[in-house]
Amino acid sequence: MEPGTARIAVDLLGGDDAPAVVVDGALRAMRADPDLHLLLVGPAEAADEVIGALDPAQRARVTVRPVRSAVGMADHPVAARADSTVRSAVTAVRDGIADAAVSAGATGATVTAAALALGRWPHVRRPALVATLPALAGPVVLLDVGGSLEPGPATLARHALLGAAYAAVAHAVAEPRVGLLSVGTEAGKGDRLRRAADHALAAVPLPCGARYVGFVEGYDLASGTRADVVVTDGFTGNVLLKAIEGAYAMAGGPPASGGAPRAAALLGVAGTVVVCHGAARGEDVASGIALAAHLWRRGATDTVAALLGGAPEAGLSSGDHAERTTDTGVSL
Repeated sequence: MEPGTARIAVDLLGGDDAPAVVVDGALRAMRADPDLHLLLVGPAEAADEVIGALDPAQRARVTVRPVRSAVGMADHPVAARADSTVRSAVTAVRDGIADAAVSAGATGATVTAAALALGRWPHVRRPALVATLPALAGPVVLLDVGGSLEPGPATLARHALLGAAYAAVAHAVAEPRVGLLSVGTEAGKGDRLRRAADHALAAVPLPCGARYVGFVEGYDLASGTRADVVVTDGFTGNVLLKAIEGAYAMAGGPPASGGAPRAAALLGVAGTVVVCHGAARGEDVASGIALAAHLWRRGATDTVAALLGGAPEAGLSSGDHAERTTDTGVSL
């Protein structure tokens, strides 16, 4: 575990089984990490469950922000504009009260709240949700897994930049190999979006010594031998992620190289935000909190943003204005 204090704001009302599983996850995280400080955002009685189960030294590392309103899993993402636990959690990051925010609530609401409260990075119109899968040859970064359902080729190309930088910074992958998910590895395969994005990616210099390896297929995520970063649209990525989770469950769990991908980092906003699966269990919430702390301690968000600050825009502007800008409604 990396040293250093990490202050994480936790949305107590996010998720299908909140607040019980979030309380469980917060307790697990506190007991595992002696340098972790939590800001519990939600009803006082739910926060009291966490505080009451901790010893006095641990209690000193917990503060509470009482908020009773939550965005439901079926609510439209614009509901995040109103006062709610998820909005309050990301606002705490904006105001410097917390270093990162974690929510297992509706993905669209979390993305919307983060974009409104923290702002987007320059040239990033659509933040991406990034999950890390435990492949046989090492971690594979998959994006997008729910942030942009109907992107154009420009957004996919930009996500390749995000993924390459994230793999290098968050997972110390040297010279990441970036692939584009399709139905075959041969040139010209895939739908119109994939074919256009293939040309865009081939022309864009990638950060951290990364290189584009062309099309990859679904099984390449399990092996990790062809690509360290796999780029796709948020719709396909979310469906694929949940299918992998189901396969892990049927097989008795993921490979020993890592845990099941039940949390994703949000890249493209000016702050560290982690989104957990809506059906998260206590251990999943704890993993999401641990991921947020890991990213903060590594300075991952700021480092990735800095790496992309001078990224050339050539090849990335075409098609941007034609892309739809509707808020995401997918659940992680």
